[in-house]
Amino acid sequence: MIPWRRHAERVLALALAAALLGGCATKSGTVVLLPEKDARDTAVTVREGDQHVVLSQPYDATDLTSTGPRAYKSNPQEVQTLFGPALAALPARPTQFTLYFVEGTDDLTADSKQMVEGVFAEIAQRPVPDVVVIGHTDRVGSDPVNDALARRRAETVRTALIRRGIAPENIVAVGRGKREPAIPTADGVAEPRNRRVEILVR
Repeated sequence: MIPWRRHAERVLALALAAALLGGCATKSGTVVLLPEKDARDTAVTVREGDQHVVLSQPYDATDLTSTGPRAYKSNPQEVQTLFGPALAALPARPTQFTLYFVEGTDDLTADSKQMVEGVFAEIAQRPVPDVVVIGHTDRVGSDPVNDALARRRAETVRTALIRRGIAPENIVAVGRGKREPAIPTADGVAEPRNRRVEILVR
């Protein structure tokens, strides 16, 4: 499903649920388009009978009434009033991190060592984190050597997160070797951006 559609449908569902609890006879719902965390453009079309309203800017909103949708501009305060408890109950959005390694080793680069605390802080905010650590290599060397190195890199990061208090059962580590380069190169090319671990946090 397209990300903005998934986000918009979630907002729509929350809006209708809140409206049903309100019990108003002439107003059957309120839909508010929330801003994306990364400021991407989003939009949603709200249809009622043969009428529709397009919400395309953050906090564009519409009331669904007995005479059709009525567009207006909402704000963060109204959103908190209408949907605060429902929004608070939503799981955190998935997050991805990438850490890089010194060539031929499972040692993180200096910059990536500094990022580990940020990764841990993000995971620690989630009541029941689901973490997948995927190790990769550049295209230097044989498949067996790179498969083993990719797995060691993933296990290195997994161990670092466990030492910081993340439950081992919540972290899966896998290796992809040189099969999925971030930067496509010919075989035998030492590309630093391919020597990485991707961490998916849900």
